[in-house]
Amino acid sequence: MTEKMLSKARCYEREKRSEAESLWPVYHLTGGAGWINDPNGFAFYHGEAHLFFQYYPYDVCWGPMHWGHAKTKDFIHWDLLPAALAPDRDYDRDGCFSGGALEMPDGRHLLLYTGVRKEERDDGSKAVFQTQCVAVGDGINYEKVSSNPVIGADLLPEGGSTADFRDPKIWWEDGFCYAVIANRNRENKGEVLLFRSTDGLQWDLLGVPLSCKEESGPMWECPDLFSLSGKDVLLHSALGMRPSGMEFHPGNGTECHIGSFDRKLCIFTEEAIHAIDYGLDFYAPQTLLTPDGRRVLIAWMQNWDSSGYPPDQLPFFGQMTFPRELRIENNRLCQWPVREIEAYRTDPVIVKDFPVREENNIPGIHGRVLDLSLRIRPSEEELYHCFTVKLACKDGFYTEISCYPEKGTMRIDRTRCGFPRDIAHVREFRVSFRSGEISFRLLLDRYSFEVFVNGGEQAASSTLYTPLSADEIFFSSDREVLLTAEQYNLNGTCREETQ
Repeated sequence: MTEKMLSKARCYEREKRSEAESLWPVYHLTGGAGWINDPNGFAFYHGEAHLFFQYYPYDVCWGPMHWGHAKTKDFIHWDLLPAALAPDRDYDRDGCFSGGALEMPDGRHLLLYTGVRKEERDDGSKAVFQTQCVAVGDGINYEKVSSNPVIGADLLPEGGSTADFRDPKIWWEDGFCYAVIANRNRENKGEVLLFRSTDGLQWDLLGVPLSCKEESGPMWECPDLFSLSGKDVLLHSALGMRPSGMEFHPGNGTECHIGSFDRKLCIFTEEAIHAIDYGLDFYAPQTLLTPDGRRVLIAWMQNWDSSGYPPDQLPFFGQMTFPRELRIENNRLCQWPVREIEAYRTDPVIVKDFPVREENNIPGIHGRVLDLSLRIRPSEEELYHCFTVKLACKDGFYTEISCYPEKGTMRIDRTRCGFPRDIAHVREFRVSFRSGEISFRLLLDRYSFEVFVNGGEQAASSTLYTPLSADEIFFSSDREVLLTAEQYNLNGTCREETQ
């Protein structure tokens, strides 16, 4: 039976979504009303990909966390479903935090999430308790099990934190259910714990595959562990990172560890580490394995440092990145938009070797909802120093993507995108040029853009605040370059709510 708090959330979101649907991003998932952050429970159930998300339906700011819910057959067209969880038990009364999902052998849908409970100490301060809880359902309605919490403080390693113990990601492997869960150890450093179960209800701690280094901050969140291209991959999001060149920036960031995982010893041996995304808005990625064998990633396209300033005109805040297929090349995680997007592309505009120098536009290349691929190469032996594309331009608004072949970098600058506060708006990161040539793909939606460089060697995601009427695109270079462009509009991807 649907609980009273959950029923209230479902009624509220149904009303607010119907009012706001015309304002949603066209092909990026949002909650449709209220606030969303981390993706949760990204997995297939009964042949469809389900995605849950951290959700507060009543305002455009973070609040007591519910679980929102959507599903898709092709990663493009999402059906928004009724909210799945509300914080209505003693063990999760202060929030249903992030977690995972899987299909049980008997056909039920199991959700494993972090329940948060706060208690006041004698001195007036708050003690936080985070435990792992289960809800089981049919893809629409879910019931929390009577044995909750199923993973409590008694299963933590010695010195583990009960206040920072969250974000389980679960999967089936060799007849067992496994879960990686984030924790903070006695040395005040983040680490990943590995648990195993036969039924999703009774769990055993297997060990600590990996703990963070000094620069990675005091807490890891949202871990994910999987195999890909003959390697093992561990993803996580880090709080309080220290800067490291152009690779990692201070504050909240993400890391990809590539190496090998010894399942008997429960030790992850790292061979390479790098950022997952180099843009301004990317956090808490989660992956799934598709029936045809692809590993697909989705993340919250927002930054905690800028999340306190939602656009005044929108009744919702937060969106997901476009789903990405993953592969490993040269010990690097590469990302590329899922191939299903090709079925939604219309109105092609293809321009080959167009000479670019002084700032100019190209006939037919414009818009705010598009899939645009660019290839830039020198037109002469003399190398250009800087090539720039300005997108979402009008009335002094624009966002710049610049390429610097001599430095081997790309720079994103959204200073003039209409953001209401003076915070970090620039990212520069290393990319590869081949005799001055570089290619990148740009997915532009109403409130965001994502860049995929050189076939996905780097990805960079950022949100936009520019008025939707700003849809002009300009190109410039300090020395002449030849530009090949392939643009498609993206239509028919708005989501419908289903009950």
